Amino acid sequence: MRELVEQLTSTGRLDNASLKALVTQCATDDGVLQLLRDNAVRTAREQFGRGIYIRGLIELSSYCRCDCLYCGLRRSNRLAERYRLTHDEVMECCKEGYRLGFRTFVLQGGEDGTHTDKWLTELVSTMRREYPDVAITLSLGERGEESFRRLYEAGANRYLLRHEAANAQLYESLHPAGRGLQHRLDCLEALKRIGYQTGMGMMIGVKGQTIDHIVEDLQLIARMQPEMVGIGPFLPHRATPLGNEPAGDLRLVLATVAIVRLMLPKALLPSTTALATLSPTGRLEGVLSGANVVMPNLSPSDIRAKYAIYENKASWGKEAAEGVAALDAELHTIGYHIDYARGDFNLK
Repeated sequence: MRELVEQLTSTGRLDNASLKALVTQCATDDGVLQLLRDNAVRTAREQFGRGIYIRGLIELSSYCRCDCLYCGLRRSNRLAERYRLTHDEVMECCKEGYRLGFRTFVLQGGEDGTHTDKWLTELVSTMRREYPDVAITLSLGERGEESFRRLYEAGANRYLLRHEAANAQLYESLHPAGRGLQHRLDCLEALKRIGYQTGMGMMIGVKGQTIDHIVEDLQLIARMQPEMVGIGPFLPHRATPLGNEPAGDLRLVLATVAIVRLMLPKALLPSTTALATLSPTGRLEGVLSGANVVMPNLSPSDIRAKYAIYENKASWGKEAAEGVAALDAELHTIGYHIDYARGDFNLK
């Protein structure tokens, strides 16, 4: 296995059989997993030093037209608490975030039909006018190419759209009311054409996923060369069809993050909120697997619990924007610190 880790580190590539063997071994072998993570950390430090970029997460809306089997915001969940932030509420979040030192804002939300191009472009334009030095990231699901273009021209820089599963059968089993994997991939290609720094990614441990599926995901990521990759564990929500399924395995998540770091040394990789929810040390474990971004929650405190993709989401304390000092202190315990730069992808 050492040879496979070293090959991946030096070339950024492994064939399917080698990737499967490596991921499988990491599930049970502490030594191999640690070697992989150590190489990923060394690679990340060569690119980014010991600074961890922060992004301020603003959760726009818990309404969603989609019916994804794993998501607590799915339209069939009659128990979900629904809300929409107003334009002014979003701008208040930006004002507070900027004061705290955030130079990237992430607007995330369900696929809410009331979020028209007009409403969103006005919001993005206002953000760009009032905060010309920040990066604006959108994570608002599938839209048409012209919509993506209008938002880019209004001032958005980045777009996060997880591919969720590279295997079409698995993808469609999780998104029975969706438009299919090819449509998702077409959206990602459109985002790249327009000029966005583009993010993709997937959950680890969702029902039906195998090691072979994870290998397909990794090879798709390697082919598409996104600037950002979000990887986290599946976490169940009781009001969904997958509510009784077990959470994803921490070891497999960390192994996958580390492999992506070695495949894409310059990529922006978050240590996700889901990781922090799965394990009290999850955020730090992600950093120690090659992640270099964290996304504290900037949403108004009274709505954070309502944006419940999964249950018991970590959104307070060190996971909240107002807890950046505590987050920085925690990062210092493993030899890292917050980097307050906007943290764009660097081609050089």
